[in-house]
Amino acid sequence: MDMSQATLAERTMSSSWRKTDSIWLLGLYGTAIGAGVLFLPINAGIGGGLPLLVMTLLAFPMSFFSHRALCRLVLSGNGDCRDITDVVKHHFGPGAGNVLTLLYFFAIYPILLVYGVAITNTVESFISHQLHLTAPPRALLALLLILGLMGIIRLGKEIVVKVMSILVFPFVATLMFLALYLIPYWSSDIFHTPLAQTSAGNTGLLNTLWLAIPVLVFSFNHSPIISAFAMSKKAEYGENAEPKCSRILLVGNILMVLTVMFFVFSCVLSLSPENLAHAKAQNISILSLLANHFDNPFIAFLAPLIAFVAITKSFLGHYLGASEGFIGLLGKALHTSNTPFSALALQRITGIFMLVSTWLVATLNPSILGIIETLGGPIIAILLFLLPMYAIARVPAMARYRRDWSNYFVGIIGMIALAAIVYKLIP
Repeated sequence: MDMSQATLAERTMSSSWRKTDSIWLLGLYGTAIGAGVLFLPINAGIGGGLPLLVMTLLAFPMSFFSHRALCRLVLSGNGDCRDITDVVKHHFGPGAGNVLTLLYFFAIYPILLVYGVAITNTVESFISHQLHLTAPPRALLALLLILGLMGIIRLGKEIVVKVMSILVFPFVATLMFLALYLIPYWSSDIFHTPLAQTSAGNTGLLNTLWLAIPVLVFSFNHSPIISAFAMSKKAEYGENAEPKCSRILLVGNILMVLTVMFFVFSCVLSLSPENLAHAKAQNISILSLLANHFDNPFIAFLAPLIAFVAITKSFLGHYLGASEGFIGLLGKALHTSNTPFSALALQRITGIFMLVSTWLVATLNPSILGIIETLGGPIIAILLFLLPMYAIARVPAMARYRRDWSNYFVGIIGMIALAAIVYKLIP
């Protein structure tokens, strides 16, 4: 085969669509759809109608360009790199790799805790409001739910991705069905609502949008699975992995934005700003609010079921990233102290830590939106928006991406998200 034929074969391979591409596409979608869908309508609706429209326009470019940049960073490593932490060590040295390992872990781990709280609250609310039964003690309920999720994880990464991809089909169908079902309840009240007042007493479209961006960043975040996704495609497609990954991400993000924002609009238009503020105070998701708000048995039972499936899918996806980061931290600590260890021991310690910590936080029931805004948001902005931009500017292997205009957009959004978080923390 001559050079032209080899090039043609490579292009054909990268442009064709395989079953594995569909599985990863649905896996990416499954990771993103969770707390973002369940809590975005609450924050977006409280802000008023105009900010919601602008957030809808920003959603796709924010999500696609940032995740594509992170994927390109993972793909830029050499053949010895196994994950994103190895790639950063390869480009910036062991010190930067250790910082990234810590950062990567704390970008994902708080979100895993969010899902532990969310799934416990969803089931507890369903038992109390829909089944009209007394829920088990919170500690016991949380333990049983998290043990069930951990049981799925024990089956292995490939099984987890397949389970997530399978769950996407009924989830998307029921999510869209519920959004359509709510259309008769729509009203224009949200567009007559004054812009939300900030903690400092300022109002206005720019202020409202500025403070809503961190929640929007979180809502479409599927960075925890990007490392595993990129490495899997690199092993499958070799040098042709980048265009294939970009194509899968493009299709996946279009699907995410269309379904999520239609659902967000349907929920917000069928409820009042007061209802949404009440849900935020109760620390429940939009689906639990819908189940409790409408005197309709269909919504009452379907909404919690959708919430349970969404949280389950995202818990599984985020566990892959959180466990990867924790194993990296623990392995480094044991290596530094010259303590002998095996891969199996690391996995067992990681599983015990994830189980115990997630169970404790789910039992304590802290504010879900508080965790998102003060822990998950700023670190996600650094990891997803700023780190890839820094790598593009400094790493020779990523020099070909430096003239992409989307770099400026991603960098600006990342800095806005960080600034908004700092502003929120000011008394």
